[in-house]
Amino acid sequence: EVQLVESGGGSVQPGGSLRLSCAVSGFTFGIYDMSWVRQAPGEGPEWVSRLRRGGGTRIYADSVKGRFTISGDNAKNTLYLQMNSLKPEDTAVYFCAAEIGDSVYRGQGTQVTVSS
Repeated sequence: EVQLVESGGGSVQPGGSLRLSCAVSGFTFGIYDMSWVRQAPGEGPEWVSRLRRGGGTRIYADSVKGRFTISGDNAKNTLYLQMNSLKPEDTAVYFCAAEIGDSVYRGQGTQVTVSS
């Protein structure tokens, strides 16, 4: 059974940092594309970043480029999102997603709140 469990969210002040984690099971980490997606209250999902299978290519939305870093640890079956210089507009529930064949699997999400 494919499972993705996000953690690491919380409340921070503008300019602060958080590192999100996504522990996966039920499939071989590293051989599928993995992404982070966020959803702010009252808005639709927004794609944030993608780690291509093999880990060699990282892609970012313009809104987070230069502030967020996506990475993966094959030994720990975990995807990460390091978020620096956080802004109030980064407030959202953050989900990790795995693209396996024709299916996309997603975790339950972790809340990130950026506020002074």
